[in-house]
Amino acid sequence: MYLNMFSDAMRAKFGTKVYKVSLDGGMTCPNRDGTKGTRGCIFCGNRGGGEFAVKNVCGIRRQLDDAISVIGAKADGCGLIAYFQSFTNTYAPVERLRELFLPVINDERVVALSIGTRPDCLQDDVVELLSELNKIKPVWVELGLQTIHESTAKYIRRGYDLCVYDDGVKRLKERGIEVVTHVIIGLPYETKQMIVETARYAGAVSDGIKLHLLHVLKDSDLYDEYMADRVEPLTFETYADILTECIKNIPRNVVLHRITGDGDKKTLVAPLWSANKKRVLNDLHAHFKAVDLVQGCEV
Repeated sequence: MYLNMFSDAMRAKFGTKVYKVSLDGGMTCPNRDGTKGTRGCIFCGNRGGGEFAVKNVCGIRRQLDDAISVIGAKADGCGLIAYFQSFTNTYAPVERLRELFLPVINDERVVALSIGTRPDCLQDDVVELLSELNKIKPVWVELGLQTIHESTAKYIRRGYDLCVYDDGVKRLKERGIEVVTHVIIGLPYETKQMIVETARYAGAVSDGIKLHLLHVLKDSDLYDEYMADRVEPLTFETYADILTECIKNIPRNVVLHRITGDGDKKTLVAPLWSANKKRVLNDLHAHFKAVDLVQGCEV
């Protein structure tokens, strides 16, 4: 089998090593402002998935500079992907989005723009703007699907139906915009088969995929479920097994942008084994080698 890992794919695409810099567009989410809910998705913390993004305090140009400075000298001579990560980054008037995205995508240090959002926040004028930006430099839209199963979607309070995701992907792909889909492994009450079905579904329509481990964060409603013994975090062995099956069901041309996740250690409750990201990645790659999943080549 074949591992189409993000780092290798980006080096092939841009001819150099790339780093992602996480940005905060200062937006909220229809699942939080009362449009569809007020508590957000059940697993979402107070930073809306942007725990590692530089805070939006001094304008987008200064924020970009600050985010790059966090990387330090490692970024010298490398390409940078500007990632609008926190909350829903197309959930604003298109004029505001243009003010945020244009200075970033036109920065000579940036090779691509990645925008995390929801498929129910892709109005026609927003898709048109993304299409314009995509003519300047590559634009990726990252969609938080998490699961294709209706029962789970309701439990996690996702707030939109699967057909909304399908429509969003279709309209983005019609404009030549790459789609990266987020899938969570370990959502409560999902079986291994259900998770693999989601990975297969997302892989069939996406250019890239992020496979996340479910984290329990103190500032999320999932924490209450965990404390009530209604959530059982995955062991590393179970996660590695399910992850492997997911990868086997994803087309090899789809880029694996992420194969786990690292929750903020200040709020992470479980699983605690996930806190050591370097060790987790090393152990995962050792597992892949043992089961004939090989990075960068076919066997």
